[in-house]
Amino acid sequence: MVKGVIGEETRFQPIDDRLTKSASPAEVGLLIGKFSSTLDRVFLFDLIPTPPNDSGDPASSITQPDKKTASKSKSQTPDSSSLFIDKDWVSEHARQVSRMLVGGIKVVGVYVWVSDNVFKNSTIMLCQTVKGVAEAAPLSEANWGERLLLHICYGQRRWNCRNCSLSSNITSSSLRPCEFKLGKVLSSFQTFRCMHNFNLRLPILHDGASKFQTMSDVLHHAISLHANELAEAKALIDGKLVLDDEPCSSDGVHEVELLIPFLNSSSIEAYSKKDVSGILSFSGTVCSFAYLNSKEPISQAVTDIKGDIITSLHSRLDIIRDETDVDSDNHHDVGRQVSDDDVSIEKPVSQLVLHLLRKECGLPFPRRVFAPWLAGTNVCDYLQPSETVEVLKDHCMELLSMEAPTEVSTILEPEKEAISFKTKSFWDVAVLAYSETHLMEDKLKLDGRGESSSNKSAKSAAGLDFVFEGMRKILPNRFSILFPWYQ
Repeated sequence: MVKGVIGEETRFQPIDDRLTKSASPAEVGLLIGKFSSTLDRVFLFDLIPTPPNDSGDPASSITQPDKKTASKSKSQTPDSSSLFIDKDWVSEHARQVSRMLVGGIKVVGVYVWVSDNVFKNSTIMLCQTVKGVAEAAPLSEANWGERLLLHICYGQRRWNCRNCSLSSNITSSSLRPCEFKLGKVLSSFQTFRCMHNFNLRLPILHDGASKFQTMSDVLHHAISLHANELAEAKALIDGKLVLDDEPCSSDGVHEVELLIPFLNSSSIEAYSKKDVSGILSFSGTVCSFAYLNSKEPISQAVTDIKGDIITSLHSRLDIIRDETDVDSDNHHDVGRQVSDDDVSIEKPVSQLVLHLLRKECGLPFPRRVFAPWLAGTNVCDYLQPSETVEVLKDHCMELLSMEAPTEVSTILEPEKEAISFKTKSFWDVAVLAYSETHLMEDKLKLDGRGESSSNKSAKSAAGLDFVFEGMRKILPNRFSILFPWYQ
């Protein structure tokens, strides 16, 4: 259970003033902050109100009890009104907002602005809302079985924070109070940035050889494999290997580099020739930011960066699937699949069965762009190749209730190499490699340098030793990390 919550005073005071002047009897929204397991605290950055739904109705409203029921109840309280919340809409808001947050910053709960009596009459509704938000915007890298519920009581200007249990059985005891205070949170945070390049190649297996058949399932599996690789990666921060949990005291943006041990890949697995129908290439560059409290260990920044990279890849895949569901006629969301009986069926790319493809298939992923947010921090969005930064501005206003950045120069677009996936026939890859090998052998024969297989093997081994020893001299600090299997 979280012992203490600290809210950013420069944001909470204006929010309090706005709510006091509001004519609305109730408001519900999201708590944005950072959960620190090492400090057992939550740092709250902002409160984002949930906008009206697609029909224009508010996300919350006050409901009055049925008159017949109220007249029969002798123990009726003076104010029996309760709070109605469009739980699904608040959860959807949380899902979309969570995509726009960077490493370590999460949707950590729900806030509500109502009177004391309405709050007391609505605890079950509030707990259900908090649980729905937690499911829509999970904290995958944090072992935290609760979320926060912040009650802002109008009239008395009181802020009461509670831990809300995410257990299946919701009762009045699901809420437990925790300490809440205002302070300077963002000014003590440090910035970490990582430009992470990856290149995954996975076999496309025939039906029956793998449970991952559609493009969506295969890419989801590939991202999971890369998550396992990143979990084992070492990190350099400003060129120095991270070996301890000492806090980081220097200012400025700290550059993070992740080093994945060479040939220590969970995606490497042997398959027979009859099982493989093609190769899937998934590659590109992910830009990631993370923010660390000065009292947190520096290893937490590395954990946040790793989690942000994987979350970002999942978010891009989800966006492709979401847009496919909305409009399957979009030209880059629809591909052609040829079945065994040569019947052509148009399907969204995310639902293509890869081993049935007869032609190469490819798709660029949305690129990640960043906009300035609070006190030097950033939020992000994902743009399709045909979209401009105007989409980012619209999302900032609609989802985050913030002013859209007016200067284009403040919007960062660091991902120069677009993330994409491509499929190729197994035989196209095999024949190409075979041809290149024999062309090299023919050239050696023409030059009179043909050698026996034993001499070739010996010289190849000697050549590899020469290369690795040279790399050991060039990269003395990184060599054992990159090539742990080479002695």
